[in-house]
Amino acid sequence: MSQQHSAAPAPTPTTDAAVATVARRRDWWRDAVIYQVYPRSFADSNGDGMGDLEGIRARLPYLRDLGVDAVWLSPFYASPQADAGYDVADYRAVDPMFGTLLDADALIRDAHGLGLRIIVDLVPNHSSDQHEWFKRALAEGPGSPSRDRYHFRPGKGENGELPPNDWESIFGGPAWTRVTEPDGTPGEWYLHLFAPEQPDFNWEHPAVGDEFRSILRFWLDMGVDGFRIDVAHGMVKAEGLPDLGDHEQLKLLGNDVMPFFDQDGVHDIYRQWRLILDEYSGERIFVAEAWTPTVERTAHYVRPDELHQAFNFQYLGTHWDAEELRTVIDRTLDAMRPVGAPATWVLSNHDVTRHATRFANPPGLGTQIRLAGDRELGLRRARAATLLMLALPGSAYVYQGEELGLPDVVDLPDEVRQDPAYFRGAGQDGYRDGCRVPIPWTREGSSYGFGDGGSWLPQPEGWGELSVEAQTGTPGSTLELYRSALAVRRDQADLGAGDAVEWLPAPEGVLAFRRGDFVCVANTTGEPVTVPAYGRVLIANAEVAETGGEARVPADTTVWWTAG
Repeated sequence: MSQQHSAAPAPTPTTDAAVATVARRRDWWRDAVIYQVYPRSFADSNGDGMGDLEGIRARLPYLRDLGVDAVWLSPFYASPQADAGYDVADYRAVDPMFGTLLDADALIRDAHGLGLRIIVDLVPNHSSDQHEWFKRALAEGPGSPSRDRYHFRPGKGENGELPPNDWESIFGGPAWTRVTEPDGTPGEWYLHLFAPEQPDFNWEHPAVGDEFRSILRFWLDMGVDGFRIDVAHGMVKAEGLPDLGDHEQLKLLGNDVMPFFDQDGVHDIYRQWRLILDEYSGERIFVAEAWTPTVERTAHYVRPDELHQAFNFQYLGTHWDAEELRTVIDRTLDAMRPVGAPATWVLSNHDVTRHATRFANPPGLGTQIRLAGDRELGLRRARAATLLMLALPGSAYVYQGEELGLPDVVDLPDEVRQDPAYFRGAGQDGYRDGCRVPIPWTREGSSYGFGDGGSWLPQPEGWGELSVEAQTGTPGSTLELYRSALAVRRDQADLGAGDAVEWLPAPEGVLAFRRGDFVCVANTTGEPVTVPAYGRVLIANAEVAETGGEARVPADTTVWWTAG
């Protein structure tokens, strides 16, 4: 295990006064716009081709000027990087590829000084196989207390040659790997719902809970404003680890409660965690990555004594279709209202094809697509979808680069891919690298301003024309659309807050709703439509013509009006 956290000077705990610098209002998280940074691909400060904390720190003013409220950082912990940092070897250390604990401390402080909050990833379902606990479990052998911290089991079959049950890895293949015991003989099997390098913790063991409560306090004392919980629906497994009895289990994910996902026992863990978080000032928050069968089950994670937000994956997977969108919006708001939690809205993240590419393709292809599709159509729909998302009550998430209208890079050569799912058969599609290509900052230069030494994934030609430099100050650019929309959202009291919308009559294929003096109209069709002019146009992703109290809204266009 890295000893960075003991070798480096301990960061001074952030004071209440420092946290207060970002506390502009109570319940900030209910309508916050949160920007996801994927550290590998955001900005590289030392020219090694890999993004890092110092690179993020240098670009914080850009995020402040964009108009977001908080920054969520994907994992930067010490890790062998078998799954891009989601295999953690030391939860209290920064991986040297990203910097040091002092860099993390400086980033948090600078963010607070700019009025930005910092949310960090937490990975409690599994560790790296290089974590000291797991290495000790292997060395001490069967029956040792160390093995009880993970799910070790004897195999089935005459000589234990078969996995303990029929569970399958999300990345493909069995969810079990057999170990070689210290005496050299084939031995027990351990559970890993993801890659073999990611053994699952046994949350029935009290040491696991103790350790993560300590980890929470470590980062809260550093001053972080919250945690995004990876695989928040995992951790607890059904008693006895029963067979599922199906060998196409991935098709069931998100449709059924599985014996290894969305078990009711996870909620006891979160109630304990919430008690810790509430000890700290500054309104720190928890955000759940919880893939559940229904948005109603997602609401269980955000009851008043548990987590604050949960990602709305049902919305992310919805097509650019007015009827489908209205159904998901209504179900989301109806599910969240009884538990008093805000809805969340998201269109892209580090695990799915960017929505500018998803919307460029016909519906029904899923959230991981290898087809470029109609780039112009996809960008137009993506811009309209963003304005619709930002008009809804609740909190919104923006994935780095979507404000530039970046498409997925669908033609990466196979030899450069690094997604672990790509190398395992019958698992996820394995093409997540396409949304992780480093973002462009400048028109020219090494890696388009990402860093001085190239980039860990190759960037396509023409990337510079989508860069921050190329779009800044350019009328009609996607970046300026985001900046304007976020500024309007902040200025309009009826945007973000609340838990309901008033639907208005609209032509087929069009969504129209009112929130106080604010009206949003989204035309999801391929043809212009005529609707009432609801007041003064605040923003639209295409030109809207108004005549005689009516407005002509172009295809794939969202418009914001105000009567105030």
